Amino acid sequence: MGEKDRQSRTMTDYLYIDTPATLQQFIDENQEITWMGFDTEFVGEKRFYTLLCLIQVITENGIYIIDSIELKDLKSFYAMVEDPAIVKITHAGENDYRLLKIEGGIIPKNLFDTQIAAGFVGYNYPISFRKLVASELNINLGKGYTVSDWQSRPINQKQIKYALDDIIYLKQLWELLANKLNEVNRHDWAIEEMKKYESEDYYQAIPHKEAFSNSMIYNLRPKNQLFLIRLYQWRIEMAEQKNYSKEMVLPAKYISAITRNIGSGKAALKNHRRLPNGIMSKYMNEFLALYDNPPTEEEEAVLAAIPAAEVRPTGQETIMEMLSLLIKIKCNQERLSNGLLIYGSGIKKMKADDQYFDERLATGWRGKFLGEDLIGWLRNRKDLEIDMQKDQCVIRMVGA
Repeated sequence: MGEKDRQSRTMTDYLYIDTPATLQQFIDENQEITWMGFDTEFVGEKRFYTLLCLIQVITENGIYIIDSIELKDLKSFYAMVEDPAIVKITHAGENDYRLLKIEGGIIPKNLFDTQIAAGFVGYNYPISFRKLVASELNINLGKGYTVSDWQSRPINQKQIKYALDDIIYLKQLWELLANKLNEVNRHDWAIEEMKKYESEDYYQAIPHKEAFSNSMIYNLRPKNQLFLIRLYQWRIEMAEQKNYSKEMVLPAKYISAITRNIGSGKAALKNHRRLPNGIMSKYMNEFLALYDNPPTEEEEAVLAAIPAAEVRPTGQETIMEMLSLLIKIKCNQERLSNGLLIYGSGIKKMKADDQYFDERLATGWRGKFLGEDLIGWLRNRKDLEIDMQKDQCVIRMVGA
């Protein structure tokens, strides 16, 4: 397809890229672009390694679908994603960025994510692409292919239409939301939030994340804590080895019961009515070995870092709940999504540990938005008291 054919393409046409020649054509056509919208379709169910199936791209020169199953070498496309001179427009792009990091070893640069931007101008975060398009552009998109077999070939036309719907409105949303961000003086805040995806650190795996996200770990004996950590790690390693999903290896709903009963031995596990015989018969000996093997020095250090469960006064828990509500009220009044502002893991840990403060809330745009008073109350919540008076509620530091 030459220059004349490219110019004749309408916004409902697309170039299907499944050969090195068509990929080079895409690269040649887009040498001078300043923006690019993209999305991916992938298969992650029943797999440990997500399979990248399609990459949909829109630029000022047209619409493109890259068949990433047929094409194994996508270095030229990845170079565009890394190019800081090109704005990359996505919606809820985190999974796309992570997948491209795995596939191509790249970190995207110069991003604009419409889901994040929407959270700064009054929309709930996270908002779906379909709802945002309906609200901003008055266009209703279908939902029929949200779960589809993107691995099968040839791709049918209904799948293609769904895939194209995910990108053809990105530029319009970018322009509309950028204008709204400027109107409320939050453009810099939004870009700051999007910048986290441009850091190598963001893509680093957090050690034992699953184990520490399970609140039961704080109420277990050390030996059971270690077993829980090992069990999650065992599940990951088995899934990776077989290229199965972790749920196929061991459904998460059984982890708590196994952890609480592992110390009682084979009989307790075998006769537990909520644990399936198939899994227990297959892996019983491995689970017992995970429980019985002594900790390594590294594991002892991990266990030492787990805070002990505390019985806290009910009033302290109530104060943290009240502060959370005050943050929500401030967000509602100033039309900023509470879901965008608050890190769920940070608030969860602050509720569990009166000594902990999530420092991310005091930095960057979050610190500016919350202000000194709210940050001070959050930091020193164990010293707060609430005085309910006739026509007002007074919050003050104990002894102040």
